[in-house]
Amino acid sequence: MKTRRSMQLNHYTSKFTKQQFPIVLISDNVSHAANLGSLFRTADAFGIEHLILGGPVVELGRKFTRTSRATEQSVSFEQVETLSDKIQELKAQNYILIALEITDKSIPISELKLKKNSKIAFVIGDESHGISASILECCDSVVHIEMYGQNSSMNVVQATSIALYEFTKKLSKNS
Repeated sequence: MKTRRSMQLNHYTSKFTKQQFPIVLISDNVSHAANLGSLFRTADAFGIEHLILGGPVVELGRKFTRTSRATEQSVSFEQVETLSDKIQELKAQNYILIALEITDKSIPISELKLKKNSKIAFVIGDESHGISASILECCDSVVHIEMYGQNSSMNVVQATSIALYEFTKKLSKNS
């Protein structure tokens, strides 16, 4: 019996349904060009509505372009030096502010409950120091990814991808 070979699909031939989720991704001082480029790819892949790059303005140069694969042209984004006004604006628009950080009060992301039509402002932190204390204080929830090895952290983009997968899965089920 002959087995039909699978044909690998690409972004032109895949059959994924495009969808946008009410998620604003906020980076608190993420500054490495490769991470920023990957954040744009991740934001595009998970259909987030907007990306806010917080902290000193970062030049989106060659390293960024190489990893972003032109997604900065399709992802709505802005760069702001201070995030406090943006966070208050999102809270006023009924966004739930969720931080991804390991703290003494954080809960596993799998335990996070989201209501139908939740609008999420999702905060991720700097590669070395995480999310600033002042921003953590503003958050409605702080979640972490359960890890089972010796290390207690992972790359900011890898962690963001896992979290966005969880959020979009929960929002899709609640739709």
